[in-house]
Amino acid sequence: MNKDEVLRIFEECGALLKGHFILSSGRHADTYLNKALVSRYPEPTERLGRALAEMIGGLKEKPSAVVAPAMGAILFGYETARAMDLPFMYTEREGGEFTFRRGFGLDKGQKVIVVEDIVSTGLSARECVEACQKAGGEVLGVACLIDRSGGKAELGVPLLPLAELDIATYAPDDLPKHLKDTPAVKPGSRGLA
Repeated sequence: MNKDEVLRIFEECGALLKGHFILSSGRHADTYLNKALVSRYPEPTERLGRALAEMIGGLKEKPSAVVAPAMGAILFGYETARAMDLPFMYTEREGGEFTFRRGFGLDKGQKVIVVEDIVSTGLSARECVEACQKAGGEVLGVACLIDRSGGKAELGVPLLPLAELDIATYAPDDLPKHLKDTPAVKPGSRGLA
């Protein structure tokens, strides 16, 4: 699956939004990718998971499990694991940091792939990688639907995106005119209780 096909899925699902958005980082942008609007539909979610699985299948080393950070990447991680016929688990926040709960865990040295939905700053992906490493796993990389950092996110492991976008972001006190004149919305979920 190429970049245009990934973006077409987002467009068809009404998930490639234009306007004035306050991102989880606090920065502002005129484009927002709402993966939740994609994952509400089983067929495109399954198709994206299969595309991630095909990309991961090209790695030299093979994972024995798929891990995703909760909440937004769970469905895409599950579909990827299903396409690869691998166990799936996810990390979730406890005491402010990602950890394995619900009986999930990794064996020492177990090779895993982390599946993320959208990588912006890379914070959630990085925290999921750290949780996997802390649990004894070896993370082969982070596979994602879209890297909107333009290749700038530092994860400590290879980043494997289906598509890359370099979406301009702005500090709140340095907005271009087209954003200053448009009411802002905050669609992200980070920081919610």
